[in-house]
Amino acid sequence: MSGSDSPRAARIGRVRAAMQQAGVDALLLSLGADLPWLTGYEAMPLERLTMLVLPADDDAVLVVPQLEAPRVAEDPDVFTVAPWKEGTDPVAAVAALVGSRRRLGIGDRTWATFLVGLQEALPGRDWGVASAVTGPLRAVKDEAEVAALAAASAAADRVAHQLLGGDIRLIGRTEADVSADISRRLIAEGHQRTNFAIVGSGPNSASPHHDASARVIGAGEPVVFDFGGTMDGYCSDTTRTVFTGEPSAEFLQLYSVLQEAQAVGVQAARVGVTCEGVDQATRAVIDQAGYGAAFIHRTGHGIGLEEHEDPYIAAGNRTPLVSGHAFSVEPGIYLAGHMGARIEDIVVATADGPRPLNHSSHDLTVVV
Repeated sequence: MSGSDSPRAARIGRVRAAMQQAGVDALLLSLGADLPWLTGYEAMPLERLTMLVLPADDDAVLVVPQLEAPRVAEDPDVFTVAPWKEGTDPVAAVAALVGSRRRLGIGDRTWATFLVGLQEALPGRDWGVASAVTGPLRAVKDEAEVAALAAASAAADRVAHQLLGGDIRLIGRTEADVSADISRRLIAEGHQRTNFAIVGSGPNSASPHHDASARVIGAGEPVVFDFGGTMDGYCSDTTRTVFTGEPSAEFLQLYSVLQEAQAVGVQAARVGVTCEGVDQATRAVIDQAGYGAAFIHRTGHGIGLEEHEDPYIAAGNRTPLVSGHAFSVEPGIYLAGHMGARIEDIVVATADGPRPLNHSSHDLTVVV
């Protein structure tokens, strides 16, 4: 096997060590973030198979359609490229590279048609998900990855500052129009693509993943904005809630509880604390204020090459935070059919304590 001091070679070395510890003979990685994390190449979601065959005991080979091969930046110290021609069988090519290896990890995002084909070509094998090996490794970001996440967060913050500063008119516009405006601004601030731009106004603010609609934003109501994109391969994600006019006493109370819960969650996100512990700390504030039933999702999710990845800040996840874990802290309170609010920052666990990557104001802002 080749040796190299490159970051990707080091990653493959860590993956092989984890494979050997888990008794996995080979990983088969297609769509999803594992492939670019290890090779720098992001496969297009085509009906033509792209797959990295990564044995625990041999060199990695990227099986790729011949017409896609020019898009691959080769790194012979990390992997070799095996283009396949139209009319040939790429599943057979992958099966040949797997050989007699029995315990296989398949990429989580691999299309079912390819998994079924591989299972037919490789009978009698033990199959598992590749993320059991790669997920915990990808969850711990190195310095370059943290820097990329910080840059993407800063770009999203610039859009949040425009929103909170009143540069984005809300009243009289549809949610969909404002969402498109947010998307354009993310691109203008350096993202290559927008991944989502949630705009939920009035009763729609109580729907955490509301699809921006034709509803016209009115005066005197909350509006939840949750937006993020991809910048140089890494994701941003931030949520802020504003009010279009004088907030009601009911909403001020709800938002005050939410703001405290989010701050407590960030401060709880210290090395050694479990993911479940951060969720519990955040949730306790909301529970004690009587809104527990209205906090209907986990406190957060990991972030990196994907918007959602390990570690998940949720009940039942007893994984202790380590330096380099990057994740959201985003409690929400939702009164169905009435109103809701959410605040979200991306946070990195460090030896010196939690490092928030988002810095736009958490105070309730009146925007018209």
